[in-house]
Amino acid sequence: MDTLQDRTEPHAQTPAADADHQLLRDYYRQMTLIRSFELRAAEMYARAKIGGYCHLNLGEEATVVGLMAAIRPSDYLFTTYRDHGYALAHGADPGRVMAELFGRSTGLSGGRGGSMHLFDAKRRQLGGYAIVGGQMPPATGAALAIAHRGMPGPDSEAVMCLLGDGTTNIGAFHESLNLAAVWHLPIVYVIVNNGLGMGTTVEAASAEPALYRRGCAYRIPGTRVDGNDVVAVRDAARTALEQARTEHRPRLLEAVSYRLRGHSVVDPAQYRSAQEVQQLRAHDPLPAFHAYLIENGILQPDAAARLEEEAEQIVTAAVDFADTSPTPATDTLFDHVYATEVANIYRGLPGDTPLGPEGHADHRGKE
Repeated sequence: MDTLQDRTEPHAQTPAADADHQLLRDYYRQMTLIRSFELRAAEMYARAKIGGYCHLNLGEEATVVGLMAAIRPSDYLFTTYRDHGYALAHGADPGRVMAELFGRSTGLSGGRGGSMHLFDAKRRQLGGYAIVGGQMPPATGAALAIAHRGMPGPDSEAVMCLLGDGTTNIGAFHESLNLAAVWHLPIVYVIVNNGLGMGTTVEAASAEPALYRRGCAYRIPGTRVDGNDVVAVRDAARTALEQARTEHRPRLLEAVSYRLRGHSVVDPAQYRSAQEVQQLRAHDPLPAFHAYLIENGILQPDAAARLEEEAEQIVTAAVDFADTSPTPATDTLFDHVYATEVANIYRGLPGDTPLGPEGHADHRGKE
């Protein structure tokens, strides 16, 4: 049986000759920014600046940056609720991301979505989804729309749909993969396998723990990649996307990448042994990538320190921006409920009289 040890053997970083040095330095910059942002988000949650749930990408930075480096601006992205890092690596302004976590009107979703619902239509990032697997049907639908719009080819759009290991056991996973295969859709389903569905190991939940094989029933090719190697993730995702767009056929990619914290910021992760925690920390992708860049002369120690300081400054500015941003006005509560205007929507607030002075529904002047 595939075990945690099998999936966490020390990996060899991609040789420096295989990638542009400036690009590698930029990947480190992005990974550092995500790490700083997530650590500060945990702090802000503890200080009650962030409400609801909050799930962090700590330990998954290489996977996040590698995946976002592979997609094109014309591609569509659907994420899970562990979405902060993806928004940042996809080019979202850190201040607007933090403001969304704070529930402020300047946030990516106007303060309505919070941590789990980051949405950026301009960059075609169509959600964070709070429901496990909730992103899979709409992502498959987006791929269907692409297939209807045009023929496969190198210039075709494609969809990247992220999911966790636990999602591979729900109905929407199998339904979506089946339809994508039957309809020949340009979509890549990326399983970010951090070894745990909340607190349950993959081995305890899946009869086939090698999750990249889970598409075989639908004749969908699958690939597993080391999620701690940013370049390997990028290359694997880029290959899968190119195959999806040129053939209009789905692909399955499994990135083995571990979260360093609990399922959410309030989860103490007591289901992990001390030995496992020590093992995972030894595979933290950020210090490993830092050491690789320094040892190979790609990044100088003083330059690395500057990038780390810059990340802290950006995140501090993001917190300040979020903290000073206004909360959404109550009279905008019903805005964006529908994509287009719908007649006779009741827009009353709690405590309002459902009927106006003349006995008609009170629409608060919004028609």
